[in-house]
Amino acid sequence: MKDDTDFAGKAVLVVGGSSGIGNGIAHGFRTRGAAVHVWGTRAQATDYDPDDGSDLAGLGYSCVDVGDPDAIEAAAMPFERLDVLILCQGTVVYRRGEFEREGWDRVMAVNLDSLMHISRKFRPQLSQSAGSIVIVSSISGLKANIGNPAYAASKAGAISLTKTLGQAFAADGIRVNGLAPGLVDTKLTKVTTQNPDRLEGALAHIPQRRMGTPEDMAGAAIFLASPLASYVTGHTLIVDGGLSL
Repeated sequence: MKDDTDFAGKAVLVVGGSSGIGNGIAHGFRTRGAAVHVWGTRAQATDYDPDDGSDLAGLGYSCVDVGDPDAIEAAAMPFERLDVLILCQGTVVYRRGEFEREGWDRVMAVNLDSLMHISRKFRPQLSQSAGSIVIVSSISGLKANIGNPAYAASKAGAISLTKTLGQAFAADGIRVNGLAPGLVDTKLTKVTTQNPDRLEGALAHIPQRRMGTPEDMAGAAIFLASPLASYVTGHTLIVDGGLSL
């Protein structure tokens, strides 16, 4: 029987795949046979600390500052052919820094603007392969996020962009979908996960009573990029253990 989650012979680029959710997604595709390349922010793969959830073994790597449109434009194509593009880049500024211009501009550039710039860059390749884009947003895009207006607004924009690109790219044979994680244990969520009181309070609001894992997000991304979701376009799948219910 054919396995629709077998990506042998496929090429996958995971932007933001150096750690956390993106890294989990990258290895999810790698273990299913894909050639996987990731974009990250550090000069080389060896600059990443495994204690921060970074495992780049078996993955190609390039340093690209996705907050800079010119850097995106100049970045080398990782493969001659591209079948799946995962957009998992993200940043956040705490201590109310997103209420200031510098914090707002940086978060929006990385979390929202770069989604469009990268999608446009790889559209010709994905059109040739009838490929798929998966945009990782957040349930923060569906509600207010105390102290982080740029993060919430950028993720709401990502959900809307998923719909619009899903419609616009469908004629090219490209499916564009997204997934919206809830609380996932990564370096971006340490402000919660490493504070016992905060963590207890957060888990109390999750019906499944646990945090999500990068592997949970990988399962959703693999489904969306696979033939199992061949008639799904412009949709953002909420993957949050019931937190947003």
